[in-house]
Amino acid sequence: MKARTAAGNQLGCLVVSAPEPLRGTLRALSGKELVVAAAGLRPGPDLTDAVAATKAALRRVAHRYLLLSQEIAELDQALTVVVAKTAPRLVALMGVGTDVAGQLLVTAGDNPNRLVHEAAFAHLCGVAPLPVNSGRTTGRHRLSRGGDRAANNALYTIVISRLRWDPRTRAYMQRRTKQGMSKLEVVRCLKRYVAREVHQILTAPQPPERLDQP
Repeated sequence: MKARTAAGNQLGCLVVSAPEPLRGTLRALSGKELVVAAAGLRPGPDLTDAVAATKAALRRVAHRYLLLSQEIAELDQALTVVVAKTAPRLVALMGVGTDVAGQLLVTAGDNPNRLVHEAAFAHLCGVAPLPVNSGRTTGRHRLSRGGDRAANNALYTIVISRLRWDPRTRAYMQRRTKQGMSKLEVVRCLKRYVAREVHQILTAPQPPERLDQP
């Protein structure tokens, strides 16, 4: 996905530096339209011409973008099957998609049972609250800046999804904001709750496979 993003950025840069009238033709196109149009360009044999050389570069980068998109789609399909088979209960959680579940499984590792307490998993994901007391302020906390930031982002994705679709999470946000907490502080609390929920699923014993299953 990073490589595809880089290819898309390169296409945009090539359009900006392209000679007229090629630049005027491509500048108004959206991202997907630009990729399709650039992939269909015919530069011709004389690459000493600036327009032809730019068309050749655009065509190559566009084809690279399309190949990467196809690879991403194939890998997403395979990853969906693997994650659903490995952790069906995790995928079933609200706000947990294939990418989020995959990241949390990678963070937990091959032996999630080494995370004896859910607080250890929270520290691993960087969502364990740390006190920020001072002479005038007590009882306030912030989240750890350490831990696996990719896992932290996965938990954040779950929280944001639930704030949009889950009535209970939205009600919690409203109740805590009325108590004087900022939205950022409420999101931090929710990430900690989600980490506890995910830890319980990751460390729960898996049901034994039936011998009569193929």
